[in-house]
Amino acid sequence: MPESANLDIRQLDSGYSREARSLLYQAYRHEPSFAYLFESGRAGYEQRVRATIRELVKQHFLQALPALGLLLDDRLIGVVLIAPPQRRLGITESWAWRLRMVMSTGLRCTQRYLEYYHAVLACLPSEAVHVLPLFAIHPDFQGQHHGEHLLQALHDWCAVDEHSQGVVLDSGNGHYLEFYRRHGYEEIGEIAVGPIREHIFFHPNPHVSLGSTA
Repeated sequence: MPESANLDIRQLDSGYSREARSLLYQAYRHEPSFAYLFESGRAGYEQRVRATIRELVKQHFLQALPALGLLLDDRLIGVVLIAPPQRRLGITESWAWRLRMVMSTGLRCTQRYLEYYHAVLACLPSEAVHVLPLFAIHPDFQGQHHGEHLLQALHDWCAVDEHSQGVVLDSGNGHYLEFYRRHGYEEIGEIAVGPIREHIFFHPNPHVSLGSTA
């Protein structure tokens, strides 16, 4: 990474919605779990993924839930959506969200996503955890330690919440499993997403690191 690069962590609001949706779409359209959930072998797959990301991000900001962004020279290159324990209102419980999903992705894909979502929640070690619905670094910037930077900021941000015991995320992408284990995540469950094995990880809240910019 060039010495002149200016990395910054910011808490995002709805003003970043369009950038966040674009980044998350680029990252998640290649994810094995999304390929199954939204039927990559059928025409219109990319439109269904784009619509799902749009509706998840829209509902997240509508409910004023937190999100952190990693910016490189003012370009958003990393995003994590956060559902805190005391404010996890259940995005998928919104009938308006469900209706928009059915209209844009179809009933079968919506049902698949809801089954996956509730299976992940069933693996939570307790209600007192932060859950990450979406977490990604833009594909053009992966492999440059940016994920580590955003992950550390996330841990520091969550650690100051006295209501939280830690962070839970999930992945069905084998390329990322060792990355999470290396950064202190322990596997607490596994669910089937069609032929994909989705791994559920938990990271206990650490002490806040002195160098965090979050």
